[in-house]
This record gives sequence, structure tokens and C-alpha cells, in this order.
Amino acid sequence: MPAEEGEKILHIALPIGGGAIAGIDMPLGRGTVNVDNNFMISLDTSSKEETVNLFSSLSAGGFVMMPLEDQFWGAYFGMFTDQFGIQWMLSYVEAAK
Repeated sequence: MPAEEGEKILHIALPIGGGAIAGIDMPLGRGTVNVDNNFMISLDTSSKEETVNLFSSLSAGGFVMMPLEDQFWGAYFGMFTDQFGIQWMLSYVEAAK
């Protein structure tokens, strides 16, 4: 990892009501950061089914960067750019039983 990446924010969240606004610094591997690609919308979903439905609907006509898959941190997660150029991250974490 380049030294300049070590000074970036991986994840940050500002709790608002029942949700949060989340942010990250764009990693170098994502290419040049411009005004139109310097943010991603992150949604935490309430079920795996909701995640699949939102992902397939919102990513239609766009570009899938990371297909929905179970991740090492425990989330069912995927990333895409929609047909309008908006970048999204969808995440579902099953509640502890």
C-alpha cells in the first residue's frame, strides 16, 4: 500500500435518525477523482432479499464494480455505478441471534 493511502479514511459515519451518512476517501486504485465521482451512496439494508432487489434494480444499465457476495467482515456487500453515474455500496449484515 502506498504511504499516501495510509492517511486516508477507510470508513466514517455520521448517525442521523435511524440511519447514517457514511463516507470514505477514494482509494488510488479507483482512478482519478473528479467532481462527479468523488462520492458513493452507501445503503444498509434490512434483508438479503432487499439487498438483491435494490442491487439488481439500481445497477441495471450501469456498471457492477463488485458483485453482491458474502464478505470477510460479515456483510453481504456489493458496489456499482448506476446508469446516471452515481456510485453505490449496498450492505446487509444479519442481526446477531
